[in-house]
Amino acid sequence: MSIQGEKYVLYHYNPSLAAAAAFAAVFGISAILHATQMSLRRTWYFIPFVIGGLFETIGYSARAVNGNQSPDWSVTAYAIQSLMLLLAPTLFAASIYMILARIVKLTDGEEHSVIRVKWLTPTFVTGDVLSFLVQSGGGGLMVQAKTQKKLDTAQNMITGGLGIQVVFFVFFMIVTVLFHIRMRKAPSLRSQSLSVPWEQYIYVLYAASILILIRSVFRIAEYVGGSDGVLLSKEMYLYIFDAALMFLTMVLFNLRHPSHIIAGKKDLEREAESAGSNYPMQDTVDRTSVRVEQKR
Repeated sequence: MSIQGEKYVLYHYNPSLAAAAAFAAVFGISAILHATQMSLRRTWYFIPFVIGGLFETIGYSARAVNGNQSPDWSVTAYAIQSLMLLLAPTLFAASIYMILARIVKLTDGEEHSVIRVKWLTPTFVTGDVLSFLVQSGGGGLMVQAKTQKKLDTAQNMITGGLGIQVVFFVFFMIVTVLFHIRMRKAPSLRSQSLSVPWEQYIYVLYAASILILIRSVFRIAEYVGGSDGVLLSKEMYLYIFDAALMFLTMVLFNLRHPSHIIAGKKDLEREAESAGSNYPMQDTVDRTSVRVEQKR
C-alpha cells in the first residue's frame, strides 16, 4: 500500500499469530455463550453486545491471518481487523445503555433519574450511533486513502468518533452515579421489595463503563500519536489496553448477565407487578383510615 508514491506500512511490527488466534478463540467462546444466554432468556436488547463479540472474533481472526503473512500483509485482512476492533466496543456500549433504563423501570426509580426513563436509551444510543457512523466512515476512508491528506482526515474522523463515545460515556456514568446515590438516600418502595440484586448490576455497569472508557481513551491517544507514535510501535499496547479490557467486559457480563435480573419485557412486567403487590394493601389501609376519621 502506498500514499503519494511512498510505501505505507500497515504494521510497525510483525503481528503475533499466536496472540491474535488466542484472542479470536476466547472472544468467540464468550460470544457464543452470550448468544446462548440471550436466546434462553430472550434478552433481545443484548443483540448489539453479541454482535460486538462477533466483531472482536472476526477482527482478531483477520489479524491472525496477517500474522501468518508477515511481512507481505493482506490489505483486506488489515482493513477487516481495523474496522472490527475499532467498532466492537460501540456495540457493547449500546446494550450497556439499555441496562440502566431497565433498572430504572424495574425499581420504579424514574424520579431519581436525571433523564426521564423514556429518553434514557434513545439519548445514549443516539450518541452511540453517531460515534459508530463517524468511526466507521473514518475507518473506511483510511483503508482507501491514497494521499496523506486523506489519511489525516480519516484519522481525525476516527479520533472525533472516539471523542463522541467518551463524552457520552462520561455523561452516562454521571447519570448512573446520580441515580444510584439518590436511590440509596431515598429508595423507592419497589426497590426495597424486589428480590433481584439490582444494585449489584449498577456496580457491574460502573466496571464495564470504566473498562470501555479506558480503551477509548487509549485509542484516541493512539490516533493522536499518529502512525509513528509510541502506541502504534508496540503490539503489546493493543492487547493490554484494548483486547484484554474488552475481553474482561464480555466475561463480566457472562458472569453477571442482565437476564439474571431483567429478562424479556413480560418478565420485567411480572417482576414489577410482584414488587408492587403491597401497594393496594397500603392504599386500602390509607382509605380505611380516612373513613374512620370522617366518621369521627
